[in-house]
Amino acid sequence: MKYKIALSIAGSDPSGGAGIQADLKTFSACGCYGATAIVAVVDENTVSVTGVHPVPVPFVAGQIRSVLDDIGADAIKIGMLHSSELIRAIRETLMQYAVRNIVLDPVMVATSGDKLLQDEAIDTLKTELIPLARVITPNIPEAEILLGKKINSQADLLRVVKELSFDREVSVLLKAGHLTEDVLTDVFYNAETDEITELTSCRMYTKNTHGTGCTFSSAITAFLAQGLPLDEAVEKGKEYMVGAIEAGVAYEIGKGHGPVHHFFQFWK
Repeated sequence: MKYKIALSIAGSDPSGGAGIQADLKTFSACGCYGATAIVAVVDENTVSVTGVHPVPVPFVAGQIRSVLDDIGADAIKIGMLHSSELIRAIRETLMQYAVRNIVLDPVMVATSGDKLLQDEAIDTLKTELIPLARVITPNIPEAEILLGKKINSQADLLRVVKELSFDREVSVLLKAGHLTEDVLTDVFYNAETDEITELTSCRMYTKNTHGTGCTFSSAITAFLAQGLPLDEAVEKGKEYMVGAIEAGVAYEIGKGHGPVHHFFQFWK
């Protein structure tokens, strides 16, 4: 017997709601064995990010090689990357392995509003790493940075989603959570079929949204690792994300944005 294996390349969150910790919880909840390559130790909690301590770039590459040379990975999720040097090293390392299922969550700003990506690294992310991904999962602020334009409405999501696909080479899940409507519709462009799907859910009024982006992208990664088609992996990822947010509404953890309930299917 063999596990389906998902590898997360991301930063560490000591409060447990985002980053590597959220990824591992999500992989486990969605039926995968989780492995990690930690790119930075982040000093944060539910209120703010106090500091980011980068792991030396060669050591990050070494972690990735150690995992892929030994146990392999059926899918890889890439989260917070803080510098151009790191982005290039990850690209060069992954190019040595035949992993098709790469999910890139272009984390640039934390839920608390704190910036996590250096300005000069944005172009490097766009030109060197995004084209390596199978699907990217930006929220609206991240999409605005990648596009260099404002997104103001649900209709805008449909208009710009293909612009984020890099000449229809990369699939895009553009998340609607930063809009103000009671009904939120994420827009998924499958570059492999040239089709757009709208994924609708009702807004849940809760402050427990810490790590939602990490969790959503990790759920998609886990379902891709299990061999699901891309459309189905995204749809099941959305279903899991909605369930985790809904189940976490009643809990209170920390003084700021608390986490979602990653294991809502198993305990309350």
